[in-house]
Amino acid sequence: MGEFNEKKATCGTVCLKYLLFTYNCCFWLAGLAVMAVGIWTLALKSDYISLLASSTYLATAYILVVAGVVVMVTGVLGCCATFKERRNLLRLYFILLLIIFLLEIIAGILAYVYYQQLNTELKENLKDTMVKRYHQSGHEGVSSAVDKLQQEFHCCGSNNSQDWQDSEWIRSGEADSRVVPDSCCKTMVAGCGKRDHASNIY
Repeated sequence: MGEFNEKKATCGTVCLKYLLFTYNCCFWLAGLAVMAVGIWTLALKSDYISLLASSTYLATAYILVVAGVVVMVTGVLGCCATFKERRNLLRLYFILLLIIFLLEIIAGILAYVYYQQLNTELKENLKDTMVKRYHQSGHEGVSSAVDKLQQEFHCCGSNNSQDWQDSEWIRSGEADSRVVPDSCCKTMVAGCGKRDHASNIY
């Protein structure tokens, strides 16, 4: 009877070990996904980040990369701690998990509280950037980012095409009688921004 209990405990321990290992693999993959999103943002969407007045959004992309690395390291540590069965590693793993969990709760609360404010700020920043820096000297990166944004997301202006009426580019006369940039057009050809009818622009 005593031998049976010992075998049962050993079997339970092995099952628990493999369950924890599977969890850590999933945890590691989640960290990899978070890091990949951060790298993808920096590599492919950095043009759009340049449209925003605040550097906070660029910092967010770097935070995603760092968070992903921390989660991946924690996942590997958890796998090592599980198979080596060392108490110090398990304690460190538990502390890291607790910190990550608390940070996720804080991030979730902050995202919920500041979502609307952030949404409004993003719209205002984007409009301000478009109106003041589009096709202005020294802001070529902003101009190409705005054109790319409007074509990729099939939009015109920050809120709508009326945003362009206040643009420095329109006022300066460089627009050559265009009322919106050519990138607003459904079919982009030179000079198509002269007509802002709904059939022509997004």
